[in-house]
Amino acid sequence: MSSIKLDPIDLRILDAIQRDGRITKLALAEQVGLSPTPCWMRLRKLEKAGIVTGYHARLSMRLVAPVATVLMEVTLGAHRQADFDRFERAVRDIPEIVACWSVGGGVDYVLKVMARDIDAYQRLVDGLLERELGIDRYFTYIVIKTVKEETALPLGELLPPDAGQ
Repeated sequence: MSSIKLDPIDLRILDAIQRDGRITKLALAEQVGLSPTPCWMRLRKLEKAGIVTGYHARLSMRLVAPVATVLMEVTLGAHRQADFDRFERAVRDIPEIVACWSVGGGVDYVLKVMARDIDAYQRLVDGLLERELGIDRYFTYIVIKTVKEETALPLGELLPPDAGQ
């Protein structure tokens, strides 16, 4: 948890801005029950504390261009810190890899890849393998349909019952 103490108003601000990053100062203040200046000061405090890390537009890629969304499990052959570091550095530099999680269990990483098509995805994988990043095995899961993809975090369900009091 952050070092800043969040009260119910802070939580309402966070909930509102993650659902609508373009909300006006006035609308935000009205929504959380503050006047605009104190509300804006609280938002700036949350930004400075690193709790609010940015504002983004959510795109409907299917309306922009056809893309293939692929989930990829990766297991490395060796498990020294240097092996993990080398793989993670490479992943950060590949724009088509839009998410990468280090996970516990039977694999080391789960990646979300957005590629122009399946051939482009396979070329990306071939490039990863050619770079000798220590990949022992990988499994590919092609997303057929997005059933749910939320960007707003369910703050009420994630925080302890006494948070924000």
